[in-house]
Amino acid sequence: MARLHTLANGVRIVSDPVGGLETLALSVVIGRGARWETAATSGWSHLLEHMVFKGAGERSARDIVEAIEAEGGQINAATGYERTSFQIRALKGGLPLAMAVTADLLLRPTLDAGDLEREKDVIAQEIAEAADTPDDLVFDIAQTAAFGDTSLGRPILGTRKSIGVAAPDSLAAFRAGLYAPDRIVVSASGAVDEDELLALTERWFGGAEAASGPLAEPEAAVFVGGRAPKSRSLEQAHLVLALPAPGARDDAYFALRLFAEALGGGMSSRLFQEAREKRGLAYNIDAYADTYADGGVLGVYAGAEAANAAEAATVAAHEIRALATGIGEAELARAKAQLKAHLFMARESSLARAEQGAGQTLLFDRLFATAEIAEAIDGVTRADMAALGERLLAPALSAAAVLGPKRAGAAVEAFERGLFG
Repeated sequence: MARLHTLANGVRIVSDPVGGLETLALSVVIGRGARWETAATSGWSHLLEHMVFKGAGERSARDIVEAIEAEGGQINAATGYERTSFQIRALKGGLPLAMAVTADLLLRPTLDAGDLEREKDVIAQEIAEAADTPDDLVFDIAQTAAFGDTSLGRPILGTRKSIGVAAPDSLAAFRAGLYAPDRIVVSASGAVDEDELLALTERWFGGAEAASGPLAEPEAAVFVGGRAPKSRSLEQAHLVLALPAPGARDDAYFALRLFAEALGGGMSSRLFQEAREKRGLAYNIDAYADTYADGGVLGVYAGAEAANAAEAATVAAHEIRALATGIGEAELARAKAQLKAHLFMARESSLARAEQGAGQTLLFDRLFATAEIAEAIDGVTRADMAALGERLLAPALSAAAVLGPKRAGAAVEAFERGLFG
């Protein structure tokens, strides 16, 4: 059974031993990310995540990866809007090294000026690559259409201009605020010993201190909505269609997840059956729910021929409206079964367990048993789904992004018209 502990400086620890495994996963998650940036520091969270791997503690960039891989481990990191995560998979007995390396990355990065300039060029290439990948770029366009010129509406990668002004001293000050101890969760699952985990966390993270100038809390998530058709010479049009939705702490969270599942979560979903199987409008079409602490998005992605884009958007709008007015018992039961399957399958991965534990701790300062989550999913009623449907449509707000041939741009208006008349 997973257990939660807290050090004197606020660092929290999730201990989740799993018997019978020969591997472990360590996930050190900071409950801050791109939402804590200003327009001037846009992309710095992601830049910092890159930079700490260029040297930390007494290790060079090469030393960091060689030390982990020499013991059969794997190391990775990811930056989101509300979290930055450092992950190590290791063989049994690899926790001391994993903890030492991760602590150096977070608390003792070198941040060399020469490395910084080179890494800016690397990220500039990453930004260019994203711009050349339509099914990635369209999500960034939709995010801006949904949340406007706010930290939640800006791309996590930032811009060449915003990352270009970062200097070692300013990035170090930003790191001290972003990686504050009260926002750090050290979460380990698999072949771990709780006493060893607690002792190692105290040793490596117990001395972390809060920054003298903490980062200001981000502005509230406000879905403003808008149309964003972007013309580009492509073989296919890419559509992202979105509505404002409840956040991760909202009582309607599981209803939202079930709504997305029934709408476009699998081959039996409404969008797959209506848009792909019945009408042949799109090869790829699905629905998703992105949630933040204080708000969220219900979205649909579709890849379609330009000639079919407007009809695909109309079908998506009509299926959202139809689902918002009612869901059958069999359909709801199917969605529940799928969502619980995702939950239980994820629990079979030690890294997923470590990440889940950290996420629950950051959002709720507690851990949830799998049975408790399954019970909450099963407890969602058709009335709950109808109430959510009203919430989704009541603001009469939507965001629609289309990237592709010019004629596909009609899909943004078609989606709004299909939803609200």
